[in-house]
Amino acid sequence: MTSKTPPMATPRIAAGALFFDDDGRILLVKPSYKDGWEIPGGYVEPGESPRAACIREIEEEIGLSVAVGSHLVVDWAPIDAEGDKILFIFDAGVPTERDRAAIRFRDGELTEWKFVHPSDLDGLMPLRLIRRIHTAIDARNRGVPVYAEYGSAPHESEQRYKLETT
Repeated sequence: MTSKTPPMATPRIAAGALFFDDDGRILLVKPSYKDGWEIPGGYVEPGESPRAACIREIEEEIGLSVAVGSHLVVDWAPIDAEGDKILFIFDAGVPTERDRAAIRFRDGELTEWKFVHPSDLDGLMPLRLIRRIHTAIDARNRGVPVYAEYGSAPHESEQRYKLETT
């Protein structure tokens, strides 16, 4: 007997956070295990919500206990070598001076951190992450979370077409 259940996606899910400073720059972290910079965050574990994973990863990676705010972006961003991915970015707000002084690399995954202006991200990370960060910043500025594909929000006409044809 064969199953009539159609194939289903089994995406990897990850969650990261944007921390801002008073000048609108964002906090980036430098992984020890690969080139380039990232935002704090990581993969969601089985049974864990994306928000809980984000909070856990921030604690594990930089030693801060924070209550992240609303999600800014949910991004469908598959990569050929890794398969389907759904990536969340949450708003972590502006850390206090005390929080900044308390940043510690607890698990050896990261080696440094810095605040970078969003216009200076080229060359620091993959283009797909740059697009996702800019989409998240736009969502934060507008006060409305965004659904994205490959880091960018689909055009309104494209979304309308997808809704009409599904």
